[in-house]
Amino acid sequence: MLGELIEESKGKRTARRVLSTHPLTLEVSFEAAGKLFGGDVMEIVTYTAHARPDGSLYGEGEGVYMTSAGEIVSWKGAGVGTMDAGGNASYRGAVYFSTAAPKFARLNTVAGVFEFQSDAQGATSSKTWEWK
Repeated sequence: MLGELIEESKGKRTARRVLSTHPLTLEVSFEAAGKLFGGDVMEIVTYTAHARPDGSLYGEGEGVYMTSAGEIVSWKGAGVGTMDAGGNASYRGAVYFSTAAPKFARLNTVAGVFEFQSDAQGATSSKTWEWK
C-alpha cells in the first residue's frame, strides 16, 4: 500500500554516455530541485539504463538530496521502464534511503516506490511514496 508522498522533483539531464553497445547500456546523470517531506532540496542522481531484448529498460541508480541547512539523504534504487519512439523514458521502481540527519532519520527504515519520467530534451520529473 502506498503511504505518504516522500519527495517530488523536477530537473534536467546533465550528462549521458554509452557504457556498452552489447547490451546497450547508458549512464545518465541529472540534477533536480524539489521537496523532501515538504522541505526544499537539491538532488543529484546517476543511473545506468540497460536495454533488454524485449525493448524494455532496467535501471539502477543512486543519488543524494541536500537541504540548504546541509542535511544529506542518500538513496539507491532500481526500476523497470520503457522508452517511446520520441525518446521519452518512463520508469517505476523502488528506492532505499540512508541518512545521519535526525530530521530525516525515519527514512532509514523506509522503502520508497517511485515514478520517474524524462523527455527527449532531458527534462526529468519524479515522485516517491512510502511503501507501507
